Amino acid sequence: MTLQDKKQTGTIAISAGLTDRGHVRQVNEDAFLEVPEKGLWLVADGMGGHDAGDVASSMIVETLRGTPVNGSLSDRLDQIEDALDQINNRLLERSQSDDGKKHIIGSTLAMLVIENNRMGVLLWAGDSRIYRLRNGNLVQMSSDHSQVETYIRQGLITREEAKKHPERHIITRAVGSQEELYMEADLCELSSGDRYLLCSDGLTRHLDDPEIADYLKQGSPEEICKKLVDLTLDRGARDNVTVVVVEII
Repeated sequence: MTLQDKKQTGTIAISAGLTDRGHVRQVNEDAFLEVPEKGLWLVADGMGGHDAGDVASSMIVETLRGTPVNGSLSDRLDQIEDALDQINNRLLERSQSDDGKKHIIGSTLAMLVIENNRMGVLLWAGDSRIYRLRNGNLVQMSSDHSQVETYIRQGLITREEAKKHPERHIITRAVGSQEELYMEADLCELSSGDRYLLCSDGLTRHLDDPEIADYLKQGSPEEICKKLVDLTLDRGARDNVTVVVVEII
């Protein structure tokens, strides 16, 4: 289990992050990043097997950790998007093996970028999620890029049926999966007391939204992270699990 201590940046936000490989996986392919001084938080869930998924998520985290992120919100987004495009290209190159066969090496991504304590941007690709708790009400701010989510929108299956659907693990967008990286983005107004949860699907496979809401209402970001991961582990944790909680001050 890896815990990153709670951090504070001026009067903008306090945050914490926690990751665990779970009870089944031999390698933790998840990674997370907290850089409060840049107003940047993210969760990445790697894919491609034990020799590749962790490479993809780690590449995202370490590259963005070292990327200068400054200026206006639009300038900072340009810097982040340029870095992600470079990562996408590097992963595509790495996925081409010596035998000429292509092996996907990629990662989902859920990211929160804050300019100040009034405005932020959500960026995501894949099925790692972004939630917001405001005035006690939980809203899923991101929409899954997955095959079952497409079926749900088309009315072919229900959300309950999606939980056991044979194609529930198929992701339709990820960093490193396609020549052009398509991130979904949403501008959000921030309010004091908002709590944002960024998480890999290792959490949402074991906890439903009402449970997540209950935990986000109580304790510090660090305490919430620990409780969410502990509950996931108690319920079997068949996948890696990673959470980041950001509270707007």
